[in-house]
Amino acid sequence: MDGSGVPLIRFVLNGEDVSFDAPTGERLSASLRERCGAKDVKIGCNAGDCGACTVLVDGAPTCACLMASAQASGRTVETVSGLRNGDEGKALAEAFQNHGAAQCGICTPGMIVSAVAWMRSGVGRAEDALGGVLCRCTGYRKILDAVNEAAQGGAPALNGSGEMGSAIRRLDGADKVSGSEKFGDDVAGRNAAVVHVVRAPFARAGFRFGDLEGFRTNTDGILAVLTAADVKGRNCFGVIPPFADQPVFAVDETRFRGEAVAAVVGTADAIARFNDSEFPITWEELPSVTDPVKAMQSDAPNLHSGRKNNVMIKGFVECGNSDAALKNAAHRVSGSFETGFVEHAYIEPEAGFADSVDGRVEVHACTQAPVMDLESLEDILGMDRSQIRVVPTGVGGGFGSKLDLSVQPYLALAALAVQGPVRINYSRRESMQSTTKRHPATMRVEIGADADGMVSGMRFDGIFNTGAYASWGPTVANRVPVHASGPYVVRDYRAEAVGVHTHCPPSGAFRGFGVPQAAIAQEVLFDELAAKCGIDPLEFRVRNALKNGVPTVCGQVFDQGVGIGACFEALRKPWHDALAEVATFNETASNVRRGVGIAAGWYGCGNTSLPNPSTIKAGVRKDGTFVLHQGAMDIGQGANTVISQIFAQAFGCDVHRLELIGADTDVTPDAGKTSASRQTFVSGNAARLSGLALRAEILRHCNMDSATARIAAGDGVVLVSDGSMVNEIPLASLTMDTDGYVFRAEETYDPPTKPLDENGQGVPYAQFGYAAHLAVVDVDMDLGTVTPVRFVAAHDVGHAVNPMLVEGQVHGGIAQGLGMALMEEYFPGRTENLHDYLIPTIGDIPPIETVIVEEPDAHGPYGAKGLGEHVLIPTAPALMNAINNAAGVQMRRVPVTPSRLRAAILEAQNG
Repeated sequence: MDGSGVPLIRFVLNGEDVSFDAPTGERLSASLRERCGAKDVKIGCNAGDCGACTVLVDGAPTCACLMASAQASGRTVETVSGLRNGDEGKALAEAFQNHGAAQCGICTPGMIVSAVAWMRSGVGRAEDALGGVLCRCTGYRKILDAVNEAAQGGAPALNGSGEMGSAIRRLDGADKVSGSEKFGDDVAGRNAAVVHVVRAPFARAGFRFGDLEGFRTNTDGILAVLTAADVKGRNCFGVIPPFADQPVFAVDETRFRGEAVAAVVGTADAIARFNDSEFPITWEELPSVTDPVKAMQSDAPNLHSGRKNNVMIKGFVECGNSDAALKNAAHRVSGSFETGFVEHAYIEPEAGFADSVDGRVEVHACTQAPVMDLESLEDILGMDRSQIRVVPTGVGGGFGSKLDLSVQPYLALAALAVQGPVRINYSRRESMQSTTKRHPATMRVEIGADADGMVSGMRFDGIFNTGAYASWGPTVANRVPVHASGPYVVRDYRAEAVGVHTHCPPSGAFRGFGVPQAAIAQEVLFDELAAKCGIDPLEFRVRNALKNGVPTVCGQVFDQGVGIGACFEALRKPWHDALAEVATFNETASNVRRGVGIAAGWYGCGNTSLPNPSTIKAGVRKDGTFVLHQGAMDIGQGANTVISQIFAQAFGCDVHRLELIGADTDVTPDAGKTSASRQTFVSGNAARLSGLALRAEILRHCNMDSATARIAAGDGVVLVSDGSMVNEIPLASLTMDTDGYVFRAEETYDPPTKPLDENGQGVPYAQFGYAAHLAVVDVDMDLGTVTPVRFVAAHDVGHAVNPMLVEGQVHGGIAQGLGMALMEEYFPGRTENLHDYLIPTIGDIPPIETVIVEEPDAHGPYGAKGLGEHVLIPTAPALMNAINNAAGVQMRRVPVTPSRLRAAILEAQNG
């Protein structure tokens, strides 16, 4: 207040006068969200790096996190919720939905606000106007298409009943484009206490606490201090129970920089004032080991008892005699390859809300695996699972890291400690310090071929840095040897992957579970082997491609659905066109050389040789509403839409007549975790079975038996029509079950797999998806910079449930693969923000042509296969092969930064 009692800050927000007090320097983003209720303004970094919080201030796009609220006094502020009723906002909302330009949706408000400013100004290009907003999901091309469509007057909405194969809008798309979808930091009220986690400042450290009780009682606004002593159950968690090894709070010693040792719970004002230096703890930095090769030496500090030389696990696959095959090969190539840590860099940092309700604890958080969260909390809290409820919020990108626990135990413990609502929102630095990364890998690979260019033997040895704790390291170690051959026939093969502990952040799941790293080595060497054989790179791959009826390296035989050959055929014309284009370009090029590369990938959908069930429930209410309990977490990939389309196809109704109830451990069955490209395949099958079962129950009630009947909802009735015959089922007199349904179905699907034996032989996955990518790049030979020119991506998806969403996954996966190949490398303590850690921007992604290949799978719902992981796998090796082709080098390490490439060019030029 000023002296007259008038609020210090006044401005017009979306056409309404607002006024409030705020501390000096409070960010406009914080004031908009917490004081004005404008939760459509999203916060991803608080540093102006991501642009998610972009608003218009007097018509100019502004990062609200970089403007003090006082600077907005007397001005006009517009957010996406205020713009959606204007002509530009309406056109953009429609176009974004038409193109699937909002995937997870966390960046969408910032994108639309920036696009409105550009459309109003009419100056420059859309990509320049959107350059300040980062997206991790879409690959940007769909966003550009949508913005340009809106600027040109828009287009009709995508319509249709949602039958399989139709490109309908996302069923949850409207909330994404309006900014009303609730993410992890959007659900708490202003009265919630705030949780702050105290973390280790060193890679390895001993510590001891001072007077914690004195700190709590003598610090204004502090409500509780939590340590390992406050964990009533098991102070340990992990995604794979036999390997669970990560404490909620470290005891005596920490194993990586950013590890949690305590949590402080206080009022919002108290936590805003709090500084870690005030906390009563003494640190002692201890010798650490961050290199996995050194970690395996006998004198290295051992992180976990029972894991000798820090070896967590070894994965192994062998068939035939690789040593003899390599020895007798007409042509051989070999190489050592290295990849580093890669950060998930989702735009939404981990966040959530919890409360103690009637003696139960309810946790609302961004997660990819709500039931896994529930099971872990049951152990940590020492409570029966009936006393715990997990309600997922919207997820602003996950890509694997939000499979692991992050905020959930701290929220639950804090809510129980203060017996009231609490919230937490990781800073960008905290998120990047403490959450999982892609496994760094050091790989040694040797491949041989006979005189006819047929692969005759292969050996793969990989060391994977799993960091301080297991996380998904066992999955990576076991999956990599199955996949390291690529989608090819290799009869004599030996592959081993070793997961090794270091004092680094835990390495976990990241879109591909180690397969993208292995594909780099295999596909780059395939190009070199093709050259030794004197065979075109595409032709070499076609000759060696896996086919129906031919065993994989695990001895698994698919009678149908092996689509890699069709993917290669789809690239045949683009490949030869690109070769001619490159030759013409380079005839007159000087310092810039153009190159083309090709690579393939395959990926087994679901868990490796383990149970992997999903359950889907559906019902009909008395008022005629069709309800689908859809528990497969949609993290932007489109599960809400795809699984609904599959259910509607089986049930025989219009998909738009379904009411979706999302994942909630109180009301929705477990559809399994969103990982390993399993949801379309596994949960899709459960949805198909549930739809068929519900349909059969209704048809039995009508005494009908028709494969062509359609089912529709009326007011208190269900209508079943078959041609001119219509049956009407009045619902008022039917008996409801405990869920309020008069008809219901609940079905489970678990893929048929078999365990692997000691040589890795068995049936690890019921289905694989296949992909082949072509990349064209320009290399500046003087600077070492790489400019991607275009991609062509052929993907066998079995049956494209929704082609628009298929394209969206292809674009997004290519963008992440491009980042891995050219710029992304996480260094603990050095790249803990989105300024120093680079991810692709809208200017980095070239045009992408998606070619959808459909080789139906015997087990997939209506033949469909998973897709999410597959796209990233061939992207980096295709780029590397294009770079090597352009520059005449043999790159062995990613990312291919300008300094590394320039050094390789100089070395090649100097002999």
